[in-house]
Amino acid sequence: MASSFTDLIQSEKPVLVDFSAVWCGPCKMMAPILQQLKSLIGEKATIIKIDVDQNPQTAAKYNIQGVPTLILFKKGEIKWRQSGVVPAEQIRQIIEKNL
Repeated sequence: MASSFTDLIQSEKPVLVDFSAVWCGPCKMMAPILQQLKSLIGEKATIIKIDVDQNPQTAAKYNIQGVPTLILFKKGEIKWRQSGVVPAEQIRQIIEKNL
C-alpha cells in the first residue's frame, strides 16, 4: 500500500486523499460529497480513500489527528489540507486552482 500510495501522490494530476475510518460518523457524510465532487471534476483529479486504522503508517506520516481529513497532493506535495466535512463545491474550486 505505502509504495503505491507514494507513487499515486507523485502524479501530475491532483490527488485528493480522504483519510477516514469506519467508526467515524462525519466520514460517512463525505462519501456522497466525494461522489458529487467526482461528477463535477471528472478525470481532472484522482480521489482516493485511506482508512487510518488499516494504514496507520500513512496516517502517522501525514500527522492525521482527526478524521475525516482531506489532503490534496500534486507531484508529491501537499497543496491543501483540511479536517472535517467540506462541501464538494469548495473542494472543486481548490482542485481547479491546482490543475
